[in-house]
This record gives sequence, C-alpha cells and structure tokens, in this order.
Amino acid sequence: MLVSVLSDKDLIKNYLAGDNSSFEILLNRHKSRVYAFIMSKIKNRDISEDIFQDTFIKVINSLKKGKYNEEGKFLPWIMRISHNLVIDHFRKESKIKSVRPNDQFNIFDIIKDDSLSQDEQMIRKRIHLDLNLLIDDLPIEQMNVLRMRYFEDMSFKEISAKTGVSINTALGRMRYALINLRSLAEDKNIDLSHK
Repeated sequence: MLVSVLSDKDLIKNYLAGDNSSFEILLNRHKSRVYAFIMSKIKNRDISEDIFQDTFIKVINSLKKGKYNEEGKFLPWIMRISHNLVIDHFRKESKIKSVRPNDQFNIFDIIKDDSLSQDEQMIRKRIHLDLNLLIDDLPIEQMNVLRMRYFEDMSFKEISAKTGVSINTALGRMRYALINLRSLAEDKNIDLSHK
C-alpha cells in the first residue's frame, strides 16, 4: 500500500511505531487548512507561523503521551488545538503586563486569572515558582529559547535572528526544553498540573 494513501489513523500508528516520515505526510496533508484557519483569526504572518508551529509541537507531544483518541477524527482534533492556541494568544495579549528587563520574570503576572479562588491562585503561584527553578536547570540554549519565546513573547523568526540559528534549530531547542522540563519535574517530584 502506498504510504500517501494511508488513512490518518494508519499514519499515526506508523509514526508512533517510529516512522517519522508518516508524521511528515500527516503534516503535509493538513497544514494548509490549519495554517489558513490560524491566519484568518490572527491576521499576522509571523504570529500565525508561531501558533502553527506550536500547534504541531503540541500534536507531537500529545501523540507521544498517548493523548489522542483514535475514535475522533485527526483534522478536527488538530483544529481544536490550534483554536485553543489562538484563544490563548488573545488572552495573553489582553492580560500581559510589562516586565522590566532587570525584574525576575514571574509567569504568574501574565496568566493571573481573577476568577480563581485564593487557594487556586496560591497553588498556581507555587507551580510557577517551581517552573522557574526547573527552567534554570535546562541547558543554556534551551533555557534561552524558552525564555525568549514565552517570557519575551518573541516569534521563532526573531529568536532565530537573535541567536544566529535556523528557525528549525530554535524549534528543536524549544521542543527539547519542554521534554526536559517534564523530565526534570518528574525527577524532582514536582507536579506542574494545576488541577
């Protein structure tokens, strides 16, 4: 059977079995619809490209963690992820506060949610303190990309220009930073979920 005519379900199964080319086929099959959707909401090419990349990083991480339910359809699932990231972008834009360069970055300032109870806010603050400590344990290249992306709100294109590496290298460093953060959290028995 030709790989290009395999169903999304079969391609996912092959990808999870170690065939990376199957994911490339999935990406090529759906990228134009996902990107067009993001662009229609964001109307900014650089930000849309970043959200598009973030969508597929999240898809890869979710697939590897077994969080994709095969009963559902793959494209609607990706669209839901991209839709949530678009919403997150607008939320972040409306809530972001200016951070002076010499201040210790506090992620809690950006995602503070006044609808949370005092207990929930304290739990979330504790998680973010733990997260900042874990970030300091990352390899320097990964830490820098993560801080530029999430704390300075730089696009991958800007990160690439600032660090002198390709966009793909910056994306790879971000992906490994997230993988390492999860691993560090497990090693140190730190629960980063806020549920």
